[in-house]
Formats: sequence, structure tokens, C-alpha cells
Amino acid sequence: MFNQCQFIGNLGAEPEIKAFQSGGRIANLRLAVSESWKDKDTGERKERTEWVSVVLNSDGLVNLADRYLRKGTKVFVSGKMRTRKWQDSNGNDRYSTEIVVGGFDGKLVMLSGKPEGESQFAKQDEPAYPFDDLSDDVPF
Repeated sequence: MFNQCQFIGNLGAEPEIKAFQSGGRIANLRLAVSESWKDKDTGERKERTEWVSVVLNSDGLVNLADRYLRKGTKVFVSGKMRTRKWQDSNGNDRYSTEIVVGGFDGKLVMLSGKPEGESQFAKQDEPAYPFDDLSDDVPF
């Protein structure tokens, strides 16, 4: 069996960082994934956007999201699809499908340039910003 999903899209909101009493953290992202095509009958360009829920559950990725990701940032994510069952305030069962990014096979790559106001030089106690020269053009 193989459970691997990959998406490229723009963040529709600021990352939502949640901390747990155990000390662990996760980040929730809302990713807008769009496709466009030309209507065969009218010749008109059409576009459709799907919203993908993404959960980052490794410390490194949560730190990256907290520090660098902002609404509108273009990212590539690769992770596993998971459906969670939960109950709403009325006790009804609800289901949420999300992409979980973490572990050895999860990936998050920023495809946008560095955020406004970020220096291209790292402070002494911080790693260099690794995404300075990326463009929005993805070669696939």
C-alpha cells in the first residue's frame, strides 16, 4: 500500500500553531490549490480552487512555519492523507481529511521568496535563510 500526497499551493491564512501540555507542537495550514483550463465550448479560461488542510507535526517543520510562512506563501507539501473522526458540539460524528507532513517521508518546501523584512544574512545564533534564490516557476 502507498499513501503519499503532493500539493503546490498558496497559504490562505497564517499558520495556526498549537502547543500541547506535553511540550509538543503542531502547525495547521490551509492550502489553496488551483487548477485552470480552457472551456472546450466557449474558449473561456476557467479556474477551480480546492482547499487542503495540512498538519505539520515535526518540530523542525513547525519552527519553519512559525518563523517564515505567511498568508500567500507558495509551498510544496508532501505527506500522508489521514481522516480523523471527531464530535461537534451537538455530539454528531464529523470527519476531517488532512495531509500530515512529518516523519522521514514528509516534505515542506517554500517556493516563494523570503518574507518581507527578513535580512538575507542570518543572526549569529540562527541558521541562514535557505530559500533566497527560489522563484515561483516550478519546472514540472
